[in-house]
Amino acid sequence: MDVLLLIERCVWSGLAALGFAVLFNVPQRTLLAIFGLAAGGAAVKLALLGAAVNPVLASFLGAATIGTLAVPVAHWKHSPPAVFSIAAVIPMVPGMYAYRMMLGVIELTGAVGDAYPMILAQTVNNGVKTLFILAALAVGVGVPNLLTRKESAKQMQLRGRRRHPR
Repeated sequence: MDVLLLIERCVWSGLAALGFAVLFNVPQRTLLAIFGLAAGGAAVKLALLGAAVNPVLASFLGAATIGTLAVPVAHWKHSPPAVFSIAAVIPMVPGMYAYRMMLGVIELTGAVGDAYPMILAQTVNNGVKTLFILAALAVGVGVPNLLTRKESAKQMQLRGRRRHPR
């Protein structure tokens, strides 16, 4: 992939993430970091796609990059990691595959004869790719946040409460 094209796509991904961040009303101090995380995650995904890596694996590694880098950025900017990771990963959602799947479903309603099995196979292929990429994005963003937690949810709930015998 051409380097200038990669940089351009990363910038557009960062700008899209900024749009979602503003839509989600995140603090202004986090906007530049969200742009950087989205551009970095897109760079990983696009570079891997350019190297003919499976789109599901490329999306997972791009989302894992965002999720992993969101943790130290969250400590630096004094905000939760989800503020950074969710807005930054949204531009990686597989809209093209979902759109092609929906077009295939519409084409299936009027398909007859020999065209039906081919359209069905393409529709299922695009739908499965969409589901797997969405799952890869969720796992890629979520696992780094879970692994870097210092305490469990149960310990967080019990710390503020005092139990009194009845």
